Amino acid sequence: MTHVHRRGLLRGFGALGGAAVLSGLLPGWAQSATPGLSTLPILSGEDIALRIGHAQMRVDGRDGHAVAINGTIPGPLLRLKEGQHVRIAVSNTLDEDTSLHWHGLLTPDVMDGVPGLSFPGIKPGETFVYDFPIRQAGTYWYHSHSGVQEMMGVYAPIVIDPAGADPVGYDREHVVVLSDFSRTHPHKLLTRLKQQPGYFNMQKQTFAGLLAGRDQALKERLAWGAMRMDPTDIADVTASAYTYLVNGHGPQDNWTALFQPGERVRLRFVNAAGMTFFNVRIPGLALSVVQADGQNVIPVEVDEFQIAPAETYDVIVTPTEDRAYTLVAESIDRSGMGMATLAPRPGMTAEVPPLRRRPLLTMKDMGMGGMAGMEHAGHDMPGGHSMAMRDPKNAPGVKMGPGVQMIAPMPQDRTGDPGVGLDGIGHRTLSYKALVALDPNPDSRPPSREVEIHLTGNMERFMWSFDGEIFGPNKKPIAFERNERVRVTLVNDSMMPHPIHLHGHFFEVVTGAVGRHPRKHTVVVQPGGKMSFDLTADAPGDWAFHCHMLLHMHAGMFAVVKVRPLDGEAA
Repeated sequence: MTHVHRRGLLRGFGALGGAAVLSGLLPGWAQSATPGLSTLPILSGEDIALRIGHAQMRVDGRDGHAVAINGTIPGPLLRLKEGQHVRIAVSNTLDEDTSLHWHGLLTPDVMDGVPGLSFPGIKPGETFVYDFPIRQAGTYWYHSHSGVQEMMGVYAPIVIDPAGADPVGYDREHVVVLSDFSRTHPHKLLTRLKQQPGYFNMQKQTFAGLLAGRDQALKERLAWGAMRMDPTDIADVTASAYTYLVNGHGPQDNWTALFQPGERVRLRFVNAAGMTFFNVRIPGLALSVVQADGQNVIPVEVDEFQIAPAETYDVIVTPTEDRAYTLVAESIDRSGMGMATLAPRPGMTAEVPPLRRRPLLTMKDMGMGGMAGMEHAGHDMPGGHSMAMRDPKNAPGVKMGPGVQMIAPMPQDRTGDPGVGLDGIGHRTLSYKALVALDPNPDSRPPSREVEIHLTGNMERFMWSFDGEIFGPNKKPIAFERNERVRVTLVNDSMMPHPIHLHGHFFEVVTGAVGRHPRKHTVVVQPGGKMSFDLTADAPGDWAFHCHMLLHMHAGMFAVVKVRPLDGEAA
C-alpha cells in the first residue's frame, strides 16, 4: 500500500466508524507485512466512512499524481461478514464527480454505483451513503466508476467472511492487490493509442529475431503484414508506460508477506489494474486455487495462472522451507512484472526470475485456428485491409463499419486455454475448464433461449464495441425478463482478450462441469475465441455490462443490461 499525506491520514482515522487502526486490534494476518511496508488499513462494522481525493503517490522512489481513497493506494480493505448490513458514507473532496462500485457484490441496482445508470454520482463536496445487505462471502473489491479515476488509484479490496464455517482451511492470509500505475494521465494514454497503434509496444519483431528463429518466419511475417496485423500486439499499454504494483508497492519496494514454515497461507489475489493481465507464479511453490471471483471451487493445483483485470483468485500455498520466495506478477506481454516476497522473516529476499520471452499471437488468436493456411485472405476491407475473415455472414447481428476490423470465421471454445502466452509453458496452468464449483449451481433449469454478443474492435483506430456499435444514446439495451434463464455466448472478433463484467449478477461459465459450472462475475473471452455462460436474470434494474480493460470501455465497449419483471409480476 502506498501511503499519502501520512499525518492527514492518521488524523482521519479517528473519524472512521468501525475502523481497526491500531496494530494490536488487527488480526494476525494483517500484521504480517514488513515494518515500513505497511499492510492495508482495515475498516469493518456497519458504518464506514470513505473519502476520495487527490494525492501524490510514491512508487519506487518517484512521485506521481493520483486519486486515493482515505489517502492510500490501494484504499482501505473492507472486512465484512455475510448476513450483516453495511452503510458506507463516501465523501467527495475532488473538483469533479466521483462514485464507488462494489465489484461482484449483489446489491440493489440503486446502490451499484454507476453514475448515470444506477444513481447520479457524487458531486464535489457532497457525501453519498451506500446502504445494502451483505448477501455473500468471498474476495471482492471496489473502485470508482467515474471517468478514469479507477486507473488513477481509486480501488481497494473487500473480504467477506462466511456466516458459517469456511470450507477453506488456512492458518494465515494475505490480500494481494495487483495493479498498474503510470505517471502519464490515462487520457493521454488513450490519445496516443488512437494516434498510433502499438505506441507502447517496444517488443516488435526484428530482423535479428528472424535470423535467430525467435520470431515468425519470413513468409508468415509477410502474410501478417499484408493483413496489417502485428503478432506482438499483446497489450495496449506496456511497461514502457506502466509500473506494476503489489499492494501499491513497486518492484523495488520488496513488499513482504510473512509465514511460518508448514502453515497453509491463503493469498487473496485481486487484479485492480486498469489495462493489465498478469501471469502469477511463486517459483518453488504449488498454488492450490480454492476460489474464483469470490466463489468456492474444488481445489485445483497449478504452478501459474493468468488473472485478468477485475478477476479475483484465492490460492493456498504451503511453504515448508525456512526461506524466502518471490511472488511474480508478470505482465501478459512480458514487458515487466510486479514483485513481492513471501518470507518467514522481514527483510528477506529471494531470486527474481528474469522476464520470459514475449509471446506471439497465432492464427488461433485470429479465430482461424481451424484453417490450414493464409490462402483465404484476400477480400477487400474498408480502410484498406485485406482479410477474408470480415464476412458479415459470420456475424449477422454485427453492425459493420470502420469500427469492425475483423470477424473471426472459425471462433473456437477456448475455455480450456490457460491464456495468451501460457500454452506449452512447461508446467501446470489454470483454465476455466479446470474450475469446478464446490457447491451445486443454484439454478439447474436449462436456458430458455440464447443470445449471441460479438466483441468487436479496430485495433488500428482503437475503437471497441459490442456487435459493432459503440455505447451511446441510440444503443439498445440488452433485455432480459426477471428470473429468465438465458445462455449468453460471447464471440471475440478481435485479437485481444477481453474481461467482460456483468454488474449485479453471477453466471455459470459453461465448461462441461454440468451442475457445477464455475460461477463468475467477470469472464475472459480469448482472442478469436468464444465462450458461453448461463445467466439467471434475478436482479431487476439497469446494470452495466462492459469490458474491464478501462480504455476499451471508454472507447465504446459498454452496454446496459435491463432486467424487467415478467408480465403481471410486481417489480
